[in-house]
Formats: sequence, C-alpha cells, structure tokens
Amino acid sequence: MIQSIPLKKLVPSPRNVRKSSDVLADLQLRADIAARGLLQNLVVRKGKRGKFEVEAGGRRLAALQALAEEGTLPESHEVTCLVIEGDESEVREASLAENFQRLAMNPADEAQAFASIIEAGATTEDVARRFGLTVRFVEGRLRLASLAPCVFEALAEGTITLDMAKAYGAISDVERQAHVYAELQDAWYQITPDTIRRMVLDATVRGSDPRAVLVGRDAYLAAGGRIERELFDDDASESWIDIALLEDLAHKAMDEAAEKTALEYGLAWVRPTLGNYVSHDLIEGLGRLPCEPAPMTEQEAQKLGELEADYDRVAAVLEDEDSDEDEVAKAEQELVVIDRAMRAINDRPPVLADELKSEAGAFLVLSRNGEPTLVQQYYTETEVIADECVVEAVEESGAAKPKGSSLSQRLLDELAMQRRDILAIHLANDPALALDFMVFTLADADGHDWHAKKASTLVGSVASGPVTGFEAKDAPASAALAEFAGSLDESWRAGESDVERFARFRALTDEARSAWLGHVVSRALVASLACEGERSVPMHEALGSLLEIETAQWWRPTANNYFDRVAKARTLEALDAAGGPELVSRYAASKKTELASAAERIFSGNFIGEPEVKERAQAWVPSIMRFAGAEQVAPVAAEGDEPVSDDATDEIAEQAA
Repeated sequence: MIQSIPLKKLVPSPRNVRKSSDVLADLQLRADIAARGLLQNLVVRKGKRGKFEVEAGGRRLAALQALAEEGTLPESHEVTCLVIEGDESEVREASLAENFQRLAMNPADEAQAFASIIEAGATTEDVARRFGLTVRFVEGRLRLASLAPCVFEALAEGTITLDMAKAYGAISDVERQAHVYAELQDAWYQITPDTIRRMVLDATVRGSDPRAVLVGRDAYLAAGGRIERELFDDDASESWIDIALLEDLAHKAMDEAAEKTALEYGLAWVRPTLGNYVSHDLIEGLGRLPCEPAPMTEQEAQKLGELEADYDRVAAVLEDEDSDEDEVAKAEQELVVIDRAMRAINDRPPVLADELKSEAGAFLVLSRNGEPTLVQQYYTETEVIADECVVEAVEESGAAKPKGSSLSQRLLDELAMQRRDILAIHLANDPALALDFMVFTLADADGHDWHAKKASTLVGSVASGPVTGFEAKDAPASAALAEFAGSLDESWRAGESDVERFARFRALTDEARSAWLGHVVSRALVASLACEGERSVPMHEALGSLLEIETAQWWRPTANNYFDRVAKARTLEALDAAGGPELVSRYAASKKTELASAAERIFSGNFIGEPEVKERAQAWVPSIMRFAGAEQVAPVAAEGDEPVSDDATDEIAEQAA
C-alpha cells in the first residue's frame, strides 16, 4: 500500500541488507534529491511507537534526513512509501531484491541524457550540481555524445568498452573516428584502447616509425600499402598511408617473433605488444614469478672491483679544488665511461628457475628502433597447483571430498575470479576496511612472511635513494622520522599468520592506525630536488606547497653536508644573499676550508651580526632544497649547485671589494 509518511516518523531498519556505502555516491544522491525530489519511493514496515522502519531505501532516507538537518527540507516533509507486511525473512528478501536487481546506466545513455539537458539550456556546472557529479565527469560524458555515430552506437550496444570509446575521442575529427572504426572491423588481432588511440592520432606514419621499421618497406608495399613521398623525403621521412594494414603486418611480425622467443627461452608463452613498454592492463590478473639476477662470475667481480677503484681515483680529481679545468673535464669524461661499465656488470638479466619455465610467460615489446625485445620479467597465469591441474574441493568442515568431486583447473580459475569480484565489490563499498587492509598490507611487507599467500597486488616498498648506504643521521628531519617510526604501535606483529596480524592491526586505535598510514606512505617517497632534469618531481612541489613546508626549519647547510662540497663561489653567493657585499668581503680571501667553517657558523645563526642579517642567514637554503610555496620558487638548472670556475669566484670577490 502506497502511503505518505512524515520524514520524522521514518527510521532505518536493522534488517536492511545494505551495510556499507560510498561517501561520494551518497553526496551525489543527496544533490539529486535536492534538485528533483525523491524519484523512487521507500519500502517500509510498521514498527513500534508509530514509527516506520525503512527496509529498502536506507541511503535515500539518510539523504532526506541530511537535507532536513541543513534546512533544505522542512521537518514536516512527507515521503511517499510502499508499506509492506510479512515475517522477517520476507522483509529481508524484499530489501535484498531492491538492492540487487539494479543495472547501472550505459555510458552512452548517460551521454545522451546529459546532452539533452545541455541543449535545453543548462550548463555543465548545472548538470554537475544537480546530479552531485564533478564538472569533469559531465564533460567526459558530453564528449562521448559527440563521437562518430558508428562509434557511439557500438558503445551503446556494448560492442566496445568505455575505454575504447574514450580512445576514439582522442581527436574531435568524427570522420577520422569513423574511418578507424571501419578499418578495425576486420582486424584479427585483439583491439586495445592503445591500438585505437595510435590509429586515430596517426593519419599517416613516418618511415622511421618502429612499426614501419619492424615490417619493412618491401613487405608493406608487397601487401598493397601506399606511400607518399615529397621531393626531399628519404626512407625515414616518407609517409605510410595505410595504418590498418601496417598495424596488421606489425602484429603478425610480433606474433612470429613471440613464438620464436618462447622456444628460444623455453617459456610457456610470450605475448607481444606494439607498445614500447608493458602496460598495466597487460599484466592484470597475472602473478609475478620470483627471479634473481644471474650470479656474478669471478671475472666480473674482479673487474667490478677494479672499476670501483678507478672511480674513486678519478672522483678525487673532481673533489680537489686545485685541479685545473682540463683535468676536471677529462675526469668527468672518464667517470661517464667507468659508470657505464659498472652498470653493464651490475645490470645482469634475471634468471628463472628451470622448474618454473613450464608455466612462465613474458612480454615482447617493440623497441623505439623497431626491434622485438623481450622484457625479462616473468609471470604466471595460474597458481601452481599439484595433481595435474585438478584440486579437490574442500567442505566447510575442512575435510577433502573424494577424488570423484575434483574440479578442473579452468573451472577453479573461473570460480576464483568470480569470488574475487564478489569480495571486491564489498570491499569497494567499505572504505574504512579498504584503508585498513591497504595500510596493513604495506606495513606487513616488512615481515617478509614468504609462507603467506599474497592477498592483493598492493606494493609499497621503501624507496631507495640514489646514494647507497647514505644516512643523514644528524639532520632534524631524519631524526624525526626515526623517532616517528620508533613510536609506532607494533604489537600487531606478534600474530603468527597474516590473518591474525590483520585482526590485531584492526584492533589498534584510530590514532595508531593513522600513524601507520603516514609511515607507509611517507617512506615510499623518492628522492627529489627543485631542479630541472632527472631529480625533478613536480608532485613533490605540489605536496610541499600544500603542506607549507619551510625547509630551513628542518635542514641547515653545514661544512660537511654542503659548503665543503661546493665551489667557493657558491658559498660566497650564499653569504651575499644573507649579508650582501659587506659580508662577502670579510671572507672572500679565506681558504675554502676556513670559508666552509665560517659559513656553517653564520647560517646556523651563531655569529655576531645585524638582526636582519641573522634572520636572512637562518632562513637561507639552496634553491634546489626549497619547496615551491607562496613564492612559487622556479626550478633551477640541475647543474646549479655543481662546482663553478675560479673566474666566477674572482668575479664575486671583486664585486665585494
């Protein structure tokens, strides 16, 4: 029976089967109800004291109550409800049916709906606000609505995935989209979003393209491929027109190369890709097999020792301030050669145990110079299970069933994947548990429990710095990190199994678990500097700005960590920034060692001077150590703190004089 019931008389039912929710989805629902009202009635059952218990529609009830609390709805607001009767099991079944029998909208339907609202005069911001979505999400769906008709229809029918549709949308040229879609209809190989994106973006391909190099000009022309060539074009710059044909030939060439590689290495399978790296979607669902670098031979170990000795000898030339420019230049060139030779010895390919090769596979990528290249990281499609791919089902009591009820490996794999999805959707809707699981998994990796089965692919190992074995023990930040790690509650580690450890971890206080979250995330940060080049990490600048980090409070330049290790001119520049030419003139004639000691004292604030000079000295840090904040410090060149010439030193000293 349909009945209008005052909101204040509605209460959540303890029998509602939905126990978890999603904060973002709840906010979207609240925005939707505020804009359009309740579009679907609640299912309720009479309770005690004139109250009605909501058996289905708990999220809608929570949204209505939140809107009433903030004043959007009056407390006397009446809600349309379906009042049901029956015993507890029937009511619970009704709640389950309403939550279970739902179908998410097709992205194409969403796109058309949003486009219709926009055509009626609304803006993207209006749509986003009404549905509780982000503007970016709405704009993404609107881009789908502008796809070529054939591509849009394929998305609506489920012929292509949402990711594939987005790949077609990489360009706005609908004719090009339709052309590529038609070309791919007869493709015999697996179509991926990367394949589509390459083809829509490439109207033609240069002769130097890795795919063209792989296939070869003669083979392409023999297959009917067309080439356009301008007056001054050569084989590398000419334009190959038939992209679909080229992709087809390239896939076939890679397939052949993959078969040969699998035989050569004795692997169960080798999968080719036209990309120059192994993307995440290719390894999804695969297990990584353990393998160690090939052992170093006696000759290699001896050679490495000789190279390390040579490296130290040449590096000493750079550290000696009396070395002339020619010696420094020669030493720098020698170090490059020595470093390359050391890398060649240390970067040994991994070796896979012979007993694992029967199930091991790898990926064949297309290098930038057009050569099929095996990525020597090995994977397995299934877990190693005894008894020739059959496993005995286990009853709830834990006893194995008779051999007659053994299941095939394929069935076990399919069932395992379906069970994983069931667990995944529940975990996805319980962010608190998901956060605990993530933090525990990353923290528990320290224990190296090799016997425990991996429960997920989460990895968050400690980032290693570019200098092996280096520790800044006296730095305040390093000391604070050590103190922070020492304060963590590690009582949960006493559990013998990962299951027991996880239970103990969840029993910690919110504060203790939050500390572990900060610990496992912070220790994964890589080393970076505010400079251009290899050490530049823009995300670190963004984080530093959000955290409003003032480096000077955590790191001070000393003779040991800075001044003794840079050219004299750099130290004089720092003195100039703190005290101007007057301060520089006091120390311009000092020897480097004396200058470094004086600079350490000055920049620690331990000297007699004007208050404003002290303040500037205590706030000074090299540009590459700063985090871009309110001042938006511009990155400096990576070589900005490298030794400079004696001419630069003399120039600063002359200016000070």
